[in-house]
Amino acid sequence: MTQSETQRSADWLAGAGLRPTRQRMTLATLLVGDGQDRHVTAESLFDAAFDTDEKVSLATVYNTLRAFCDAGLMREITVDGSKSYFDTNMTDHPHFYWEDSAKLTDAPADQLEIRHLPDAPDGAEIASVDVVIRLRRT
Repeated sequence: MTQSETQRSADWLAGAGLRPTRQRMTLATLLVGDGQDRHVTAESLFDAAFDTDEKVSLATVYNTLRAFCDAGLMREITVDGSKSYFDTNMTDHPHFYWEDSAKLTDAPADQLEIRHLPDAPDGAEIASVDVVIRLRRT
């Protein structure tokens, strides 16, 4: 980890009021250390962490991703009701899901237009709208 990656990661955690534990710093650096947004699964982040000097268990990765989501640092995008991706880009934007490679990527938000949402049932409010556009290569 470079000093700038470490500082960026520490600032990211501090901005959400999270204590920078060793495991959180390792995972935060993999997620935002270079300043780029990421779409990861717990398994892909675990694999990336495996190559570092700071080993973390898969359970720790899951728990840390949940803590990052709960703190508002990331959001969870569920595909097919069973596969979860975690996105560091917290702006409202749609996603492409590439069926052949099971990758999630950002789609251009300026090209998406939602004119009307249905009214929420009584006693409920719309918390968010996730748009996942499934792609198949031709």
